[in-house]
Amino acid sequence: MKFPILAMLASSPAHGYELKRELEHHFGAALPPLNTGQIYTSLARLERDGLVDADRVAQDSRPNKRVYRLTDAGRVALDDWVAQPTPGTRLRDEFFMKLVLAGRAGIADPRALVERQRGEYLQSLRDLDRLSAGANGDAAESLLIEGAALHLEADLKWLALCEERLTEVTS
Repeated sequence: MKFPILAMLASSPAHGYELKRELEHHFGAALPPLNTGQIYTSLARLERDGLVDADRVAQDSRPNKRVYRLTDAGRVALDDWVAQPTPGTRLRDEFFMKLVLAGRAGIADPRALVERQRGEYLQSLRDLDRLSAGANGDAAESLLIEGAALHLEADLKWLALCEERLTEVTS
């Protein structure tokens, strides 16, 4: 949550609940539900690291709230994050590690693992279809959903390749 929070604070100071609400607004149901505690924990770490500062703002008949703003160091960190490409490879894929190690150790049938994973990916695609139907034309949410679907389709092709190669090895 570090960089999404810094990005949200780049436009204006905000308190934790505003950040949560704004992230949910931008990404809708395409993001897993955000926990307010996770936002505040991230803000505390960002403040500790000198990337944000906070001011206490008095409220009528309620405890003071903390409004966070980006520091100069936070702006530099955000600019560095935006300037760097995001890694595209997933060489530490948990499923692949499970597939290889379970097969080598003889603790599970690799074909059963592939089939179970295929079912998971297909269910995820169905879930994305439901999310897409409820996106109400929001461009950011639609792009995120479509990107996730394309990744899942690629993962399904990769599973088919795993299954094919496993069949070649055991035949």
